[in-house]
Amino acid sequence: MRLLITGGGTGGHTYPALTTLSALQRRQVPHDVLWVGTAAGLEARITAEHGIPFKAITTGKLRRRPNLRELGTNIVDVFRIPLGVAQAVGHAARYLPDVVLSTGGYVAVPIGVAAKLIRRPLVMHEQTTVVGLANRILARLATTIAVSHESSIDYLPESVRSRVVVTGNPVRPELLHGNKAAAYDLFGLTFEVPLIYVTGGAQGSKQINTLIAEVLPRLLPHAQLVHQCGPAWIEQMRAIPLPPELADRYHPVPYVGAELPDLLAAADVVIARSGAGTVSELTAVGKPSVLIPLIPTGGDEQRKNAGYLAENGAARALLEPHPTAELLLGELMPLLADPELRATMAEAARKLGRVDAAEALCDVLLRAAHPSKAVQPS
Repeated sequence: MRLLITGGGTGGHTYPALTTLSALQRRQVPHDVLWVGTAAGLEARITAEHGIPFKAITTGKLRRRPNLRELGTNIVDVFRIPLGVAQAVGHAARYLPDVVLSTGGYVAVPIGVAAKLIRRPLVMHEQTTVVGLANRILARLATTIAVSHESSIDYLPESVRSRVVVTGNPVRPELLHGNKAAAYDLFGLTFEVPLIYVTGGAQGSKQINTLIAEVLPRLLPHAQLVHQCGPAWIEQMRAIPLPPELADRYHPVPYVGAELPDLLAAADVVIARSGAGTVSELTAVGKPSVLIPLIPTGGDEQRKNAGYLAENGAARALLEPHPTAELLLGELMPLLADPELRATMAEAARKLGRVDAAEALCDVLLRAAHPSKAVQPS
């Protein structure tokens, strides 16, 4: 099977495609792959690290509500888009894939157009509850539209809904096999109080870090924290004055890498943003969370993701643009005091998760590439 992958710009678009490709490799399906993206996107680095053939194209992003500074960039990008489409058609026509997988981002649109022009099946995958602008365009061209959440269907035109399949959002399989004891040993944790894992992403979040700094003195009598605060924040977070008898309950770290599966296994509550990848991971492993959406985002996606989990009893969501420390404590303290409430939320989260999402998306790709040899969904 010749597979052309497009999508990227951010980890939310890049890692689902990478995880799906890994699932295809585990199946030992004979395949060849080419990834098309932008030279400046995360996908360029990730493909180089994994030895995946990569071609770059020029493309542009149309900002729906440009400010004065972005207006000029929008005008330039209008002229870049046709060039990107021409490059995409050239790469696709030379490669002649059996199927194209698009995981979103504005780089995916030229390849989606190219797939239509050379009459190759296009499988489009949407990670968020809200269907983004690029994917609303591609939905009209796609052979199959894979979505992560049933609620995403409402954001698609009636005319394409017959081509929709709910697969979930692929998550790395290693996240499902964490070792709680390993995390306790690594960070020197105690069994006396619940563990909160705090993350604002790899670079950290000023908003989350500031909130945590404010609530720590009142929070540490009831909990211990491992806090991924970002490299730029680590010295500042280490310098927070804390009561000596509680200081060893706070563990700020610049970055969490290979230890993430163990840390998720050990965490009783997670405080995080509500990007598509984070929401998929929390539901796959079944973790109660307090979500602090990044506002604004395109289409207000993070707030809608957080609201979706909260409505289903899987999370508490701080949906205000500027949540206070009091609001955060108000959501956290009942969770820390009630193990049964945490267990109920964990089960609600697990019901929303799809641990088989990568396998399901593999099935969709195989059916699209070889309809005469269609496999049944996982």
